[in-house]
Amino acid sequence: MTFEIFLTAPPGLEAVLADEARAAGFEGVATLPGGVTVTGGWPDVWRANIALRGATRVLARFAEFRAFHLAQLDKRARKVDWVAVLRTDVPVRVEATTKGSKIYHAGAATQRIERAIREELGAPIAKDAPVQIKARIDDNLVTLSVDTSGESLHKRGHKLFTGKAPIRETMAALFLRQMGFTGNETLVDPMCGSGTFVIEAAEIAMGLLPGRDRAFAFEHLASYDPAAVAALKTGAPRPTDLRFYGFDRDQGAIKGAGENAARAGVSDVTKFARAAVSDLARPEGPPGLVMVNPPYGGRIGDRKPLFALYGALGEALRARFSGWRVGIITNDGGLAKATGLPFLPPGPPVAHGGLTVKLYRTDPL
Repeated sequence: MTFEIFLTAPPGLEAVLADEARAAGFEGVATLPGGVTVTGGWPDVWRANIALRGATRVLARFAEFRAFHLAQLDKRARKVDWVAVLRTDVPVRVEATTKGSKIYHAGAATQRIERAIREELGAPIAKDAPVQIKARIDDNLVTLSVDTSGESLHKRGHKLFTGKAPIRETMAALFLRQMGFTGNETLVDPMCGSGTFVIEAAEIAMGLLPGRDRAFAFEHLASYDPAAVAALKTGAPRPTDLRFYGFDRDQGAIKGAGENAARAGVSDVTKFARAAVSDLARPEGPPGLVMVNPPYGGRIGDRKPLFALYGALGEALRARFSGWRVGIITNDGGLAKATGLPFLPPGPPVAHGGLTVKLYRTDPL
């Protein structure tokens, strides 16, 4: 069975996720607003959840039909091959959205599809069900998808400590890819918070799959094959001589980041230490990548004191990090400019926690 698989992405980073999906060998990769489509079967769904670092969620689109009124929706929903997707013993919930269609009442549409599942398949319907069917009715075309991820895929299962305004792992991974990071160079994060960039970089270098330690909604579906999924998760970590460094002025953040790294199994290749930006020291060895998600006014509070912070960061990098590339995530071009770094034109705007941020990057300094 082959169908369309939709990988959701942070708006603005769709093209980067498409690049990752292509590099991972997925077929029929196409970019849409809010995500990427690929084609495949259930093994591709499992692999997308387990192996893609940048996808937020994986939806399997298993049925499509036209419906111009509720009675037609009811009739056609009953003809869907629910047995191929759902189990009779696992509760299900349905979420319908409707746009530009004769069926305009999403709540009524939800009820009809839920009733079809309950009466045709016999599966219970529950608000807190582990399996969610998403029904999109757009221009009278009903598309049925099942959310195969469950919790958002940025939850790798390792980060119990989160600092102030953290960046999500999925977004961090896509920004690293935008910087051309492939795991073959040292990374330094001068304001590491809970250590997201450092831990993601270490995992990439060691070839550790992002979904190796967590559960997924697809484990509750009819197609689930535990042995095949376990085989997708296996593989020894790659040895690396590289080290990945995180610094922060907050001792609590340093402690928490170290604990997160230990849970992720990357303690041996990561180093976290308390340091002010002005004291930032260049690690020994060849140049690498400096990646930082500093505070910005709309994220942490007042903007004015941040100019000095960005200025100090730029000064330290210009003085001590010759040959290194720099990537800075911020919603404020003025703050980026305050670093005095020779930025290339910024990347596209990316939605992040109610704000719009951009990646400001340099060539080797």
